[in-house]
Amino acid sequence: MSMRWGMTVPLSGVPLAGHAAVYSALADAGFTDVWSAEVNGTDAFTPLTLAAAWEPRLRLGTAIAPVFTRGPGLLAMTAAALAETAPGRFQFGIGASSPVVSGDWNAADFVRPYARSRDMLRFLRSALAGEVVDQQYSEFAVKRFRLERPPTVPPQVMLAALRPQMLHLAAAEADGVILNWLSPGDVATALAETKEAGPDFEVAARIFVIPTDDAAYARTVGRRMITAYLTVPAYAAFHRWLGRTEALTPMWQAWDSGDRKGALAAIPDELVDDLIVHGSPEQCRDRVQKYADAGVTVPVMALTPTPELERGGLPALHELIAALGRVGPTG
Repeated sequence: MSMRWGMTVPLSGVPLAGHAAVYSALADAGFTDVWSAEVNGTDAFTPLTLAAAWEPRLRLGTAIAPVFTRGPGLLAMTAAALAETAPGRFQFGIGASSPVVSGDWNAADFVRPYARSRDMLRFLRSALAGEVVDQQYSEFAVKRFRLERPPTVPPQVMLAALRPQMLHLAAAEADGVILNWLSPGDVATALAETKEAGPDFEVAARIFVIPTDDAAYARTVGRRMITAYLTVPAYAAFHRWLGRTEALTPMWQAWDSGDRKGALAAIPDELVDDLIVHGSPEQCRDRVQKYADAGVTVPVMALTPTPELERGGLPALHELIAALGRVGPTG
């Protein structure tokens, strides 16, 4: 098994106030990490702050905090506060996010995402080290900013990356990279662009997991997820780069014409099975391990609700956590 084993939090169906038991169950099952996302659910930091206070056995990570939705100083302060709360246990993942999250929902101009990510990465590394930052970057200026409470242990700063330019930036200037929406077989293609990274370079991957033996249900949900994500220009370009143009063109054409049902129907089972982990908990755990075998140092599951979980409630969730964990029945 990978030495690191992560879960995306918060988990669906459990209020934040009820996550103390979830965090304990994850740690008991051998999960080493909890990582948050930031789209339109919770913010990236509140679930991790609760985990820091409730379960000291867990490491924490953001995947990701968008670089457009907060100003540089606020982003540094928020990361510093969490790093102070959980010294040495927090990895700070940032990324460009998307035009919808940044522009449509947060009134930010989503322009030059590579440059904004590069400038924010450089600012954060200086600010979190406690330095005075007085700098004109290409995308913004910061005038004499210094954290009042710089963390004693600055967090590693990781960068979300899809294609070569951002992957090269992560390798050259970040402490690690965060991958998303790829198969185990794609990991080598992505990591071939990070060869200049140092020996301690971390590779996290967010892995979508639908733990059910009902393959038809899993593929139906998986198709909806694929149309939601892989029609976004950045992800579409990513999968063209990975070599999936032929497989995805029928879906893209149907989607662009407004034929949503046709887009779903155009996605072959093989593509869903390649990008979405599904099956029994033991099968899911074994498939996630393939990402670790391919070079991912921090595999992070992102659970999708299933009929079994909806019927079984919290007892079923705790049973599933135990089965998916690194200390699972066959682990």
